[in-house]
Amino acid sequence: MAFDSHSILALESRRAPEMEKLINNQGGKAFVAPSMREVPLESNTEAFDFAEKLFAGKFDLIILLTGVGTRYLDKVIATRYEPGRFAEALRKLPVIVRGPKPLAVCREMDVPVAGIAPEPNTWRELMTAVEARAEKCIAVQEYGKTNHELIAALEARGGEVTRVPVYQWEMPEDTGPLREAVRRLSAKEFDAVLFTTSVQADHLMEIAEQEHLVGPMREGLDHAVIASIGPTTTEALNGHGLQPDFEPSHPKMGIMVFELARDFHDLCEKKSRSRL
Repeated sequence: MAFDSHSILALESRRAPEMEKLINNQGGKAFVAPSMREVPLESNTEAFDFAEKLFAGKFDLIILLTGVGTRYLDKVIATRYEPGRFAEALRKLPVIVRGPKPLAVCREMDVPVAGIAPEPNTWRELMTAVEARAEKCIAVQEYGKTNHELIAALEARGGEVTRVPVYQWEMPEDTGPLREAVRRLSAKEFDAVLFTTSVQADHLMEIAEQEHLVGPMREGLDHAVIASIGPTTTEALNGHGLQPDFEPSHPKMGIMVFELARDFHDLCEKKSRSRL
């Protein structure tokens, strides 16, 4: 089969069992090390401040970056206000979504969408979706960390941007598998490493520093085929001095594994030649 029993490391958290199954079905020996968890902010002050301004008609445009964050924001607001009021307020404004997941949540909430960022759903595609719009007072639902490029681009076109952080990314409660992944990478035991979000790279490097294995782990990454799910994750990897060898045709986990398996042997040969 495509992976031909080679060892494949994935850092997926929320969909770890599915990722393991996808890799094994393509003939790989999967090792999935959850690398993050989404934690709601301890203080919901920003969410409630946003709700008050939203209900008072202070915004011209809302940008929703994630489905999980949109659902969480709805639940938080419903603890203080009448359930359904958030969706009702969104129906009165143009809403731009980053991709299919927040789009699906909007449909569940019966909220019309004025625009959607096409694949690969980065901040650049978001700016394409809003470039012809005249609205200036903009709220952006964030996803764990601020996308400074997006905020700067919105402000550069005259926008007054309100950031709405609703959850943050932290290390998994059990870092054992991630530490084992670092040790095995350092020993060059993996033939491919799959990154499905930018935070995975940050946390992998953080654990490597704690284990005093940054140098050996980088050598292990140089040995392996590095797969990135899309441009945003690739930018994060580049920020750590890593250059992915592969991106799928669409930023979907299933497509990523299938296409990586299909091209795996060619990628391994190309990687081997580059080290000569």
